[in-house]
Amino acid sequence: MPKPYPREFREDVVRVARSREPGVTIEQIANDFGVHPMTLQKWLRAVDVEDGVKPGVTSDAARELRELKRRNRLLEQENEVLRRAAAYLSQAQLPKRLYPLVKELAAAGARNRVPVAVSCRVLKLHRQHYYAWLANPVTAAELAEAYVANAIFAAHRDDPEFGYRLLFDEVTAAGHEVSDRTVWKICSANEWWCVFGKKRRGRKGRVGTPAHEDLVCREFTADEPNRLWLTDISEHPTNEGKLYICAVKDVWSNRIVGYSIADRMTSQLAVDALESAVARRGGTVANCTLHSDRGGQFRSRKLQQSLWRHQIRGSMGQVGSAGDNAAMESFFSLLQRNVLDRHRWTNREELRIAIVTWIERTYHRRRRQARLGRLTPIEYEAIMTQTATTAA
Repeated sequence: MPKPYPREFREDVVRVARSREPGVTIEQIANDFGVHPMTLQKWLRAVDVEDGVKPGVTSDAARELRELKRRNRLLEQENEVLRRAAAYLSQAQLPKRLYPLVKELAAAGARNRVPVAVSCRVLKLHRQHYYAWLANPVTAAELAEAYVANAIFAAHRDDPEFGYRLLFDEVTAAGHEVSDRTVWKICSANEWWCVFGKKRRGRKGRVGTPAHEDLVCREFTADEPNRLWLTDISEHPTNEGKLYICAVKDVWSNRIVGYSIADRMTSQLAVDALESAVARRGGTVANCTLHSDRGGQFRSRKLQQSLWRHQIRGSMGQVGSAGDNAAMESFFSLLQRNVLDRHRWTNREELRIAIVTWIERTYHRRRRQARLGRLTPIEYEAIMTQTATTAA
């Protein structure tokens, strides 16, 4: 079953269809963007329902109903955890270890079962500690540490401004034989810190360390699709403010396989562009290399998690060296000359439609490239894919 088109791509196609010139049909726009006309008609009907033009359940209403059902089920589970925890603690079991209760709730029947994540969140426990306890029996040392942990928690609850040194004094005064290092370890594991934390000092004027090595070394070639992707971010001003675009290009065919456009240059912009590329390529992108510069958006934790999830290797060029990503810079140069610098743009919406239309209609389907044998990226991919299928 094919994966759905990215949400941002659907919205862009609908924008172009709604703002089409007289005489331009839905079929022509669908062919320009590589979608079926019936699919585009469904998207337009869904947008009409969202805008109230046609009757129907909007996506916000459906999402709100699903969210209410989910929250209702979650509240029922949390109430069950609290009810069972009150009964469990009333038995005066020492130490007050709630892990057996979590295990009991997770092993209940299908209707009364409470997930471990919900129980740990309500009882303020760490899931990692629970699973570690589940894998290993409780030793005498752990039992003694549990008594100490309960004493530390009680002291910290009474005086939240105490650090681990003052908590150590309180615990030893209560009769527990423990070192200050052990108290620090327990406080660190449970995040019981003084409410007056130290301020973090920012880093100014320093170049960020690369998240990956340079695996490309200016060799912008690929023998197969989804082997080498390039990405970068560009910006352009409008009367409303700047508009930012992050694009992902497949070196094999020079096709823009994914892009994202927003009014802010955040790490989510790069993540959305990558997720769009993965969705439009069908998810078969394992062992692909994504090459970029050392911008903070590409070094962010969100993007690294997306790369790891899709099994994509990261690659980064040197600082201040545009040649390390020259193939991507050439695309943005074309975009600058053909769209961005044509005239002054009134608003972001107008510029967004122009960018999307140029990429999907002109660059992909009308602009022939010498490196591809005077073929467009779409024609090149179609011919090479058919040749590879015939040879197999």
